[in-house]
Amino acid sequence: MRPPKSITADMRPSPHLPLAVPVQLARGHPAEGYPFEWSVYEWLPGENANGTIDDLDQAAVDLAAFVNALRQVDVIDAHPRLPRDRGAPLAELDEQVRRSIAELGGRIDGAAALRSWEESLGASGWSGEGVWVHGDLLPGNLLVVDDRLSAVIDFGGLNVGDPACDLQPAWNVFAGDSRTRYRAELHVDDASWLRGRGWALCQAVSALPYYWDTNPGMIRQASHALAQVLADR
Repeated sequence: MRPPKSITADMRPSPHLPLAVPVQLARGHPAEGYPFEWSVYEWLPGENANGTIDDLDQAAVDLAAFVNALRQVDVIDAHPRLPRDRGAPLAELDEQVRRSIAELGGRIDGAAALRSWEESLGASGWSGEGVWVHGDLLPGNLLVVDDRLSAVIDFGGLNVGDPACDLQPAWNVFAGDSRTRYRAELHVDDASWLRGRGWALCQAVSALPYYWDTNPGMIRQASHALAQVLADR
């Protein structure tokens, strides 16, 4: 999915988004020899955030500033959100989460995962206007230069919906004081916190069976996030 123009080329040089985002340089359409749409983006330097940040408290401030700024971007040209897309009500994901937990069997504490999921499902839903959510703020989609977050990449999950979706870094990037700082910077109420934790759990249990035999890095990330979610009760 191509990010809306307002999120990419028009906004990166402005003060609206405090971290860099990919800027599209070219876009192509299916043709002979390549039957898919394609695009070329400006290169962004940096390492991903998997173990590369020493000052997680500062990172929590920086990422929260980005999320807050993203939420302020006008949604007037937003594409329609499809069912179960990022930012959806958690109830739309219930079948997927339960199926994934069952598929994982004894590889995880399924009973604890279900209890955590049901707590998140029971939280009050988002009653405000939908806002832009990145939807996939995992360590691999955050770039770090000189121990500071510098950019956010991979806007394939970009949608307008429940802002709790972008609380996922609380469990897959931060811990302890930095988790608390991220929550405070975003002024998160208890219900939104539970929904955000539900999104983190959903991402983890969905990724684990899908990547179990093919992507060790993703398995490490998802296993870590799930452990953090289950410990945060």
